[in-house]
Amino acid sequence: MERSGLNDFEAVIAIARRGSFRAAAIDLGMSTTALSHTIGKLEERLGVRLFNRTTRSVSVTDAGRLFVEQVGPALLDLHGALDVVRSQRATPAGTIRINAAPFAACEIISPLVIEFLRRFPDMHVDLVTEGRLVDVVADGFDLGVRVAHLVPSDMITVSLGRAQRYAVVATQDYLKRHGRPRVPPDLLSHECIRVRLPDGALFRWRFEKDGEAIQIDAPGRLTLDEVNLSRIAVAESIGIGYFMEQSVMTDIETNRFVRLLEDWTPAFSGLCLYYPGRRHPSAGLKAFLALAREMASAAAQDN
Repeated sequence: MERSGLNDFEAVIAIARRGSFRAAAIDLGMSTTALSHTIGKLEERLGVRLFNRTTRSVSVTDAGRLFVEQVGPALLDLHGALDVVRSQRATPAGTIRINAAPFAACEIISPLVIEFLRRFPDMHVDLVTEGRLVDVVADGFDLGVRVAHLVPSDMITVSLGRAQRYAVVATQDYLKRHGRPRVPPDLLSHECIRVRLPDGALFRWRFEKDGEAIQIDAPGRLTLDEVNLSRIAVAESIGIGYFMEQSVMTDIETNRFVRLLEDWTPAFSGLCLYYPGRRHPSAGLKAFLALAREMASAAAQDN
């Protein structure tokens, strides 16, 4: 049997992780056809099928599951060893894969990611936005970016130095027709733009003042799962919206939106980068983390 390469093993792990040849091919930077050919050749060499494939679905066979269980940890160890070697490079090179919530990606793309690419021309950044909280190790990412209190306790964190706030907003037109809520319970008699989380649950609006915390199951006839759609709905004056502050700050500053209940939306723990402690960071990852700390320190001094 011909020797199988590391890329073949990575391909199997990616498909098993993503449950899709198409999604795995995107992660691996190759075409779906090339990935299918790679797996077909590997299965031929092994003499077993690793995946059951139909036009609509992909599932792991018993042999494929055993392959993933045995090869997956070995690949992690191998990548760890390679990272140790790469960390000795004088000039960082390679790719950093980052998973971030959409609003968090907007926060780090400039200046952090852009400045990193300017300083290190041999580095690539693959930034993936995802609403749900993923396992960065299992899904093949080097870093995650989330609000600090959402980060798993076994991860090493690097604060990005900025506090976060929610913002409740509506248009002047809406408020003229429906009145202005003065305290969070007033929202129960208003039309609100509801938000569905990636796990399907409806997001409850959170408020706090003088030590009193309130969660409101905002009522409304429109439920959305994407922030830009919610902004459009608010702009059309059909209801009140609840956003991360930075998502609507331009709208507030230009008087397109009126901010409501501001004294009930205090700042909370900000964004942070996080990564697994058991991995030896590559030279590129160490350089990225160092730049993040440098920028966070500079931002703190400015404030």
